[in-house]
Amino acid sequence: MIASLSGTIIHSGTERLVVEVGGVGLAVTTSAATCAAVSAGQHVSLATTLVVREDSLTLFGFLESSDRDVFEILQSVSGFGPRIALAALSAYSADQLRGIVARGDEAALTKVSGIGKKGAQRLILELADKLGPPTNESAGGARASSHGLSHDTWQTQVRDALVGLGWSNREAEEAVTVAEAEYPDKSAAAVSEMLALVLRGMSQR
Repeated sequence: MIASLSGTIIHSGTERLVVEVGGVGLAVTTSAATCAAVSAGQHVSLATTLVVREDSLTLFGFLESSDRDVFEILQSVSGFGPRIALAALSAYSADQLRGIVARGDEAALTKVSGIGKKGAQRLILELADKLGPPTNESAGGARASSHGLSHDTWQTQVRDALVGLGWSNREAEEAVTVAEAEYPDKSAAAVSEMLALVLRGMSQR
């Protein structure tokens, strides 16, 4: 099993990175929040897990080992695969998911694309003793990055991340426009922080 890797990002999309390690470009699938927090040319160290299927081998990577751990635990619940686990980690940090499950907050879980009320109830029931308590739960949706990016950059990357999560181009554009008006002081904020704010705003409308 590939537990971690370090290298230079040579391509960054909405849900996949290509990381050059020893002259080899490795495709790493990850959350929208992680993709939004990094950029091509940046050196990264990722906690990884390899998902094996009959017809594919997919390497998933995360900036924090806690995200990787929660990603794996979420998939232990029947009916929850890698895509829903990634959607959950795009909307919330690992610590926030621990807090949500500990509180039995069904409403917060149903804001994640692919999780309905019954699925939320199943997650809470089965993961109550697996995820453990939160250690430093923050108020936002996704983990904030320390790397602030320009206004145009967050607009573009948040829009692309929303489309990657399943929203239409029109919905993504409208959400970014609303966020621009609601948070005029956030022009230098991290993309992951803006993505969290946009996702929270969309869930409340």
